[in-house]
Amino acid sequence: MRTVDIIEKKRDGGKLSPEEISFFIQGYTRGEIPDYQASALLMAILFQGMDEEEIASLTDAMRLSGEQIDLSRIAGVKVDKHSTGGVGDKTSLVLGPLVASCGAKLAKMSGRGLGHTGGTLDKMESIPGMRIDLSEEEFIKQVNDIGIAIIGQTADIDPADKKLYALRDVTGTVESIPLIASSIMSKKLCSGASAILLDVKFGSGAFMKTLDKAKELAETMVKIGAHLNRDTRAILTDMDEPLGLAVGNSLEVKEAIATLKGEGPKDLTELVIKAGGIMLEQAHIVSDHKEGEAKIKAAIDSGAGLDKLKAMVESQGGDVSYIDDPTKFKMARFALEVKAPESGYIRRIDSLGIGVSAMKLGAGRATKEDAIDMASGIVLAKKVGDYVEKGEVLALAHTNKDDYAEVLRSIADSFEIGKERPNERPIVYGYIK
Repeated sequence: MRTVDIIEKKRDGGKLSPEEISFFIQGYTRGEIPDYQASALLMAILFQGMDEEEIASLTDAMRLSGEQIDLSRIAGVKVDKHSTGGVGDKTSLVLGPLVASCGAKLAKMSGRGLGHTGGTLDKMESIPGMRIDLSEEEFIKQVNDIGIAIIGQTADIDPADKKLYALRDVTGTVESIPLIASSIMSKKLCSGASAILLDVKFGSGAFMKTLDKAKELAETMVKIGAHLNRDTRAILTDMDEPLGLAVGNSLEVKEAIATLKGEGPKDLTELVIKAGGIMLEQAHIVSDHKEGEAKIKAAIDSGAGLDKLKAMVESQGGDVSYIDDPTKFKMARFALEVKAPESGYIRRIDSLGIGVSAMKLGAGRATKEDAIDMASGIVLAKKVGDYVEKGEVLALAHTNKDDYAEVLRSIADSFEIGKERPNERPIVYGYIK
């Protein structure tokens, strides 16, 4: 088999066989196929696309390129959740403990933030002592003991994706649904979960900018899961404004704690209730997702979800006193008010603008090597649909940096104020299974 023949076949619109796809993935992962040939095939896929069987074969070949996590020693249905990334997305820190408190087993590998999107691992590490580098034995024991563990991805998981992801970034082949879907799903399938819920976001702060594109990606990933015998479902959620009020690591942990106490923002609370209901159905704990939603609400009201977060933090070496008393989290030197230039309704909050501003304040990374200031970020005082008076506070910018004037202007520019009140938008736009 020759790589050039595979490139020409896809270039001309042909369907690649599982053997051809496996040959390419194995050869590229081992360094036997050069970057220039891999780039040519990625570009051919971008232009010609792939059908369901090809995408499933590509995903499976990538999954098998490295280590597989065997969760068979964990009793019951293992559930996992994946978000395509967004601004203020602390969902895992709320949703994971809630579903675990209802009897599901959540075994999750998460990532770090880059650019304007925050990573769950970074948020977790804002809790002093918190470990995210559990061994496989520790990971499995913790899920068996308390029902939940959230850790970092090991270096040996999905090496094919690591190489292809880096290549796509520099060859203009990022915007391909088959390549995006196989990248996400191959990593999720490596983690060994029996059931996966995908939170596919759209809007200014998301990778997919439109609902139609988010739906196409979600449907593709659900079909991959079906081909590979995993119960995979997806929800389509709004990321045209930040999720919740807090953007930044320790700030988001505090909001997650508040949400588990029943004191969280409306959109975040609604999202975790709807997503949690589906995950409990996937775990066969309830007969349908509506019954699951009722159990998630009860876990918030009773404090069971908060207790489960404490159990996870303690099990992973974190200081539980920060969960009991969130005022212990270190605050930034400055908490700067961003005020409304005029009166009116908040018609839009540019998620991307807020996310980039939070990064510039110190809450994110421009490159993988950048250090994060856990105390920095932005806390919104207003959401879309709220009325604001001229001079009233729109947001608080938390930073330890002295050079912040330009960032404050960017935050103010992210708020669109008008005389007409906008229509109320749901947080969840669709459910695909």
